[in-house]
Amino acid sequence: MTQGIRKLLIANRGEIAVRIIRAAHALGIPTVAACSEADRDSLAARMADEVHVLGQARADKSYLNIKALIGALKVTGADAVHPGYGFLSENADFAEAVVAAGAIFVGPSPDTIRRMGDKAEARRTAQAAGVPVVPGSPGELIDVDSALNVAESVGFPLLIKASAGGGGRGIRLAQNAPQLRDEFPRAQREALAAFGNGGVYLERFITKARHIEVQVLGDGQRAVHLFERECSLQRRRQKIFEEAPSPVLDQQQRETLCASAVRLAESLGYRGAGTLEYLYDDTTGEFFFIEMNTRIQVEHPVSELITGIDLVQAMLRIAGGEPLQFKQSDIQLKGTALQMRLNAEDPARDFFPCPGRVEELIWPQGAGIRVDTHLYPGYRVPPYYDSLLAKLIVQGADRTETLARALRAVEQTTLGGMASTLPLHRELLQQPWLHRADFNTGTLETWLVERRRGGEA
Repeated sequence: MTQGIRKLLIANRGEIAVRIIRAAHALGIPTVAACSEADRDSLAARMADEVHVLGQARADKSYLNIKALIGALKVTGADAVHPGYGFLSENADFAEAVVAAGAIFVGPSPDTIRRMGDKAEARRTAQAAGVPVVPGSPGELIDVDSALNVAESVGFPLLIKASAGGGGRGIRLAQNAPQLRDEFPRAQREALAAFGNGGVYLERFITKARHIEVQVLGDGQRAVHLFERECSLQRRRQKIFEEAPSPVLDQQQRETLCASAVRLAESLGYRGAGTLEYLYDDTTGEFFFIEMNTRIQVEHPVSELITGIDLVQAMLRIAGGEPLQFKQSDIQLKGTALQMRLNAEDPARDFFPCPGRVEELIWPQGAGIRVDTHLYPGYRVPPYYDSLLAKLIVQGADRTETLARALRAVEQTTLGGMASTLPLHRELLQQPWLHRADFNTGTLETWLVERRRGGEA
């Protein structure tokens, strides 16, 4: 058991709740599954040492209900909370409430969450640490005239981004000055409605960009990186397929990129697991910091496989008061890994949500294969939450072996009872452009459009 955590409350659901419970149990920490009424029969609820029902199925009545979660802490006697990802994982008010209740928030301080959650403030923080950022406005913009002044120096095309945005939301594109005049007030209204904060800022739009992110761990004094992940294959700015390391960076670029992430994390006195996201310009080879996620990421398993480090266990140890257990020189890159997200969505019907009952379930087995999931035969997937069903993660000695192993793993998987993105990954893994690593953040959507039209990618 870690020295500072006696009982852990998991303020989340699905596969990440299962993942956290397993990590906690490996460290000898008893767990409480804080769940909604719809998740009483979930795998997380079955695995946890205790179950506390927060409220009704709706997220605002359960997983987003800070009062109910703090009540669960007091009733169960848990002295720590792991927020997972999504829901309240990057909510500084929730982190503050946990601390005020005398418990440990497994993650960075509320001040760090708030500081990096404001995208404009995050840009300024990165610049102060000497980390390159995408050319754009120095901070939030008040009106259209100030935005037009920035556009004169930065140039078009430009992205108008919500300061409090995340997950690909709160972003609009302006190709010229008239579009900027039209889109700027719309972006402000959307940001206010979606995030309760109407602040927006501008960034240069990089036409052929890759989304590359760096995994970091910090104990408040020192930080290390676990190399980078390539997350460019996205649909509507939501990731579908991730791999580590990036297939396009050379050793010098990798070292420079990862060192910048560590520098920023240490400048924050960062505690816990975090991810720094960058855009990589395929044309110029430049990389730019865009934001930091102050939580565990959905795609963290690929970083675990290429380093051998259990990130969730590390988070729990750090939260319990332990310093980092390794130096940067201890962390070695071991082969490559990729992750495929299996969602309850039908690619043949424009990814229409398809929750249902798991009628048949067969997962692949063998060397280099890992499955993170909350499914079991007979389980009925509730329709109220994110559509993620499982993550199929594969590792190999090199990228060629990993891709071949991934295709075999997909072909050995059976998920009956509902439509899913499993067939999409089978098709994706056979695309020549994927094997050549010839893609950017717009490639997957272009391929999906051509695929629907019956064309060839």
